[in-house]
Amino acid sequence: MSLLLKRGKTMTVHNEYDPLKSVIVCPPLFMKIHEVINETQKHFIEENINRDVAIAQHQQFVQKMEEHGVEVISLPAVRNFPEQVFTRDIGFTLGSTIFISEMESEIRRGEEQVFKSWLEKQQVKLYDLKGQPIEGGDVIIDGRTIYVGISNRTTKEAIDNLQTVLPDYEVIPVPFTEKYLHLDCVFNILSPSEALIFPGALERKEYKMFTSRFDCIEVTEEEQFTLGTNVLSIGDKKVFSLPVNKNVNSELRKRGYEVIEVDISEIIKSGGSFRCCTLPILRDEA
Repeated sequence: MSLLLKRGKTMTVHNEYDPLKSVIVCPPLFMKIHEVINETQKHFIEENINRDVAIAQHQQFVQKMEEHGVEVISLPAVRNFPEQVFTRDIGFTLGSTIFISEMESEIRRGEEQVFKSWLEKQQVKLYDLKGQPIEGGDVIIDGRTIYVGISNRTTKEAIDNLQTVLPDYEVIPVPFTEKYLHLDCVFNILSPSEALIFPGALERKEYKMFTSRFDCIEVTEEEQFTLGTNVLSIGDKKVFSLPVNKNVNSELRKRGYEVIEVDISEIIKSGGSFRCCTLPILRDEA
């Protein structure tokens, strides 16, 4: 973080798709499925995580981001937090403020305090969302509109509180089938006019809302399981996506996107992919 400030720049994020300049990650040094906290982990609990493979894949992801001009800042990994690689969930940047999440899952509680303590040393602007559980994977920002999933990790009360905190924004609650963990596992915005969506997780009202606002690429159930919606846009129509999600990648290319394929299949066994593993703090407005 201090590297960013030394260059005279300030944090600012207004959406999911402007050119990504700085991002916070955390290496999966202690990654392991200790207890099942989502459907994906249920599938891989016996196989579990090959930590060496996960670390190597994460390093490749970081290297590819850096090759595309993204400053990557690593949080210190803490042995007590096996899910810490998913930095998106512990907060989100809106404008020039980092909002600190209130983690719902017991195995993840405390990650946000490590993050907050680290940020305070960097002297950046923070807002602590205490009181009701809300996780960054449920928060998708599109200018003055913020979509927030109602899930096992984010309550309607927390969303109402966020609207109170952000009176100049429209905060839209989005219910979805809770087994899919976070909203970004079933919906993600690619550009001002395009998005990825898994229809099977949404009621008709929310599906119609999204498809009326965006040209939506529909993700199959098979590619939802391999987190086809959970891509990371770094701007200029460049998107990180898993090689295994061939239909998603084909549809992206048809629309003129450069698809940067990186294999992080070991990490997704714990239920998160590229978006989950990154917390953007600076996107240049296009």
